[in-house]
Amino acid sequence: MSTSAKIAVGAAAALLLIPTLLAATAVGVITVIAGSSTSTPSQTATADIPADYLALYQQAATQCPGLDWSILAAIGKIESDHGRSTLPGIATDTENSAGARGPMQFLQPTFDSVITRHPLPPGGHAPPSPWDKHDAIFAASFYLCDNNADHDLHAAIFAYNHADWYVDKVLTQAAHYRSTSVGNGPAGQHALDAVAFAQAQLGKPYVWGGDGDSEGGFDCSGLTHAAYQAAGLTIPRTAQTQHDAGPLLPPGTPLLPGDLVFFGASSHTITHVGIAISSTHMINAPYTGALVRIDPIGHYFAATRPSPEAAT
Repeated sequence: MSTSAKIAVGAAAALLLIPTLLAATAVGVITVIAGSSTSTPSQTATADIPADYLALYQQAATQCPGLDWSILAAIGKIESDHGRSTLPGIATDTENSAGARGPMQFLQPTFDSVITRHPLPPGGHAPPSPWDKHDAIFAASFYLCDNNADHDLHAAIFAYNHADWYVDKVLTQAAHYRSTSVGNGPAGQHALDAVAFAQAQLGKPYVWGGDGDSEGGFDCSGLTHAAYQAAGLTIPRTAQTQHDAGPLLPPGTPLLPGDLVFFGASSHTITHVGIAISSTHMINAPYTGALVRIDPIGHYFAATRPSPEAAT
């Protein structure tokens, strides 16, 4: 979506917070929009996203089959903190040094190209403007869809901002915004907390047998064990025993953030584990010499969904 000069803009925008914009009433907008395929907002999402922005993310996602609203929300968070950032280019009639404008940080030519192909629904500015939250969020949904978000989400986000770190950051933020269980019950919140802990360890070294900073880093199961320990759930320490503790998900079950993903030749030879942040990516401590990082999940042997009941 943007030139290389824009790559640093999104990360900087997420660091500045100012008082919340006047929001529409939250009643009715924090549930899934009827007819969409999107997830339910987590407690993190409803606490962080202004209600009018949340409603727009949900509504705009319905314009792109297969796109979850949380991806739009994650981009909005990173680019402008949902319009709250004070960096240049967020306020109306301003732009940053790369020419990016508005809450979704569109370059004007890109925005014009999108709305030419996809007339925006009513509710925005006349004429459409990248500084208008309605217009910008709907345009972002159409742009991701044009870049095949339905079957290659990673590539679609990369097209929005050409940086792998940006894709990883969007996917991780989106995982925070999605509830991992119906009603966001205890298991769902534990999963979100475990993912948040794992995200905070990104960039730390792999250390065989490592359980955390006191040992200089983590190995694969040390990371997942520590993540769920921080979330208030005690699970076994090694990849094999974590797999054996279950509960195993039936084959083909869509992965949710917080699920543990196991790799190995058989149920008795589990050699690696990661913690899912989406259906396609996980945080893991991969091997000696590497850092804790986000990787594609690819083909895996089995997955579990830790819960208070299973821990008991």
